[in-house]
Amino acid sequence: MTTEIESIPLPDNQAAIDVINADWTGPYGGVPPWDKVDPDVFSSALEQAMATAQADIDQIADNKAMPTFENVILAMERSGAALDRASRLYGVHASNLSTPEMQAIQSEMSPKFSAFYDGITQNKKLFNKVKAVYENMDEEGLNPVQQRLVEDQYRSFVRQGANLSEDDKETLSTINSRLAELSTKFGQNVQNDEENYPTILNESDLDGLPDWLISSMANAAKGLGEEGKWAVTNTRSSMDPFLTYSTNRGLRETVWNKYYGRGDNGGEFDNNAIITEILQLRFQRAQLLGYESHAHWALETRMAKTPQNAIDLMEAVWPAAVARATEEVADMQAVADREGAEIEIAPWDYRFYAEKVRKEKYDLDFNLVKPYLQMEKLREGMFYAAKRLYNFDFEQVTDVPVFHEDVRVWKVTNGDDLVGLWYFDPYARKGKRSGAWMNAYRTQHRMDGQDIKVIVSNNSNFVKPAPGEPVLISWDDANTMFHEFGHALHGLNSNVTYPSQSGTSVARDYVEFPSQLNEHWLETPEVLNTYAVHYETGKPIPAELLAKMRKAATFNQGFSTVEYLGSALIDMKLHMAGGDPIDPDAFERETLAQLGMPPQIVMRHRTPHFGHIFSGGYSAGYYSYLWSDTLTADAAEAFEEAGSFYDEATAKSLYENIMSVGDTVDPADGFRAFRGRDVSIAPLMRKRGFPVPEEK
Repeated sequence: MTTEIESIPLPDNQAAIDVINADWTGPYGGVPPWDKVDPDVFSSALEQAMATAQADIDQIADNKAMPTFENVILAMERSGAALDRASRLYGVHASNLSTPEMQAIQSEMSPKFSAFYDGITQNKKLFNKVKAVYENMDEEGLNPVQQRLVEDQYRSFVRQGANLSEDDKETLSTINSRLAELSTKFGQNVQNDEENYPTILNESDLDGLPDWLISSMANAAKGLGEEGKWAVTNTRSSMDPFLTYSTNRGLRETVWNKYYGRGDNGGEFDNNAIITEILQLRFQRAQLLGYESHAHWALETRMAKTPQNAIDLMEAVWPAAVARATEEVADMQAVADREGAEIEIAPWDYRFYAEKVRKEKYDLDFNLVKPYLQMEKLREGMFYAAKRLYNFDFEQVTDVPVFHEDVRVWKVTNGDDLVGLWYFDPYARKGKRSGAWMNAYRTQHRMDGQDIKVIVSNNSNFVKPAPGEPVLISWDDANTMFHEFGHALHGLNSNVTYPSQSGTSVARDYVEFPSQLNEHWLETPEVLNTYAVHYETGKPIPAELLAKMRKAATFNQGFSTVEYLGSALIDMKLHMAGGDPIDPDAFERETLAQLGMPPQIVMRHRTPHFGHIFSGGYSAGYYSYLWSDTLTADAAEAFEEAGSFYDEATAKSLYENIMSVGDTVDPADGFRAFRGRDVSIAPLMRKRGFPVPEEK
């Protein structure tokens, strides 16, 4: 099946369209032309780029020559360059500068993207050529990296329906198109509830809140047109500290309900019916493709291979996590009883009383840590660790355009060699999706003798401070900064030949491994003593405070592991539940009860706003964070065994076997080469302070 892209007459705004589709020019191997992008022409630009890409594909499919690695696989690697550039510009705008107009473009384009890519994978002539190359790899004498590229291409075609009948291909395309529409709508609904459900406070509502949070909330309120008041925005970075420190239980419950009720409020922006339809369509697609469930289809190409392998890992950790969470709740209830609160600990109480227990057990008040956690100094700490590990130097530059005034850019070099660019977009704003993430604007490769440089970005949602004030962040936010920078470093370290195998183009349950591992460098003395310094005195965190932090390192692991695993298990069970209509709220409630979820804890991402699995790429894949953290904990112990997280030999092995290889090797082989053996669950359990099971 081939999707016909109609000839599009050149419009009056062709010059603006050409900006989006053209080769990137300027320094550093070319840069995104943010200063010239007109978002109003994205639809036309993307349609023209699709037409050009389709012409590339048709030329490959219609080639009469015998199919070879060069004229099929490499030709496909070269195809669609304009569409790739346009799509990356479009994606960044959709995530960072969303407007009603941009959302309308997303709704229009998502089914068109789906149809276009279906047209490629279901193109019979093209698939037959890929199949011929796949079946004749030995005769061509391809090396292992080339063979892996061919195998991945062939498997991708099969998994996307290349072997189906023409009628079944049409059915599959219809399903994919509808899924694209629903996924876009799901994400837009969550964004609506994040932007339209702030909690506006008066001065009398501020009891218990530290000064830094009060200041941040005042800035947030000002941004909402509520100057002179204070705002808890409906995002995790705002909700979390408020629930930790506010002494007003009623307000804690209000803020908690708004946050955990996103996508679940009835009416136009409710996601429950969308979830039901998405799950049915994913099941139908899996059945059409010959798989037992969507989960079986999704995990086939990941490290876990099968849903049961992922479930086995989660169930190995779940009992210990629940047992620890039960102990944590008992400790909290004891504090509440001693204070005469006359309450039963509820979900909106968990963070508040956990903080009290932390102070009581460890004499640790994280309010005392926050003045040492300046966002900009920690960014410098990230650069320091990257220099020690990978010999990267970062120099801020101003000779490239940016898409918003808050965005800054650094040139990354290794000695005299340019590695690429790193963009940093740290502040929250209307139209920007919540959370923190990494974008790859351009990935590294050396195909056809080129030397393509990396361009990556890290995006966060810190509240922008008043002029001259530092941005003070939480310890969790500091970990997240290092985590997302780990994704960027994975891209910057890429050293591959072919674009499809570059950087972070690895299995979903492996891609979080380098980023989670990078969190460990935040805790090294070299970073803490130099970059975790008080915003007023410039002095590092006192040794006695660091000692308390290390002693409390596994504190609240019951909560954090249970809230995560609750989401991961629900994700997997939803995608193994069959094709009958599901009431998402009822399924969530009943399944968590069967699992023995403590009533004081909810899923980290409740089903109606679980963007990872309904508008992102983690469907039947949220387990990946635990899978990757198993690798992470084991790899971290390799550095500990070497005596330093800056041990040169261990860092060199990390680069050679993990960070640089992209998808050129099986990830299990890459880890085995780094660690000298298969992964063990024991380091993960030690890291979280759980009992270590006997390994078989």
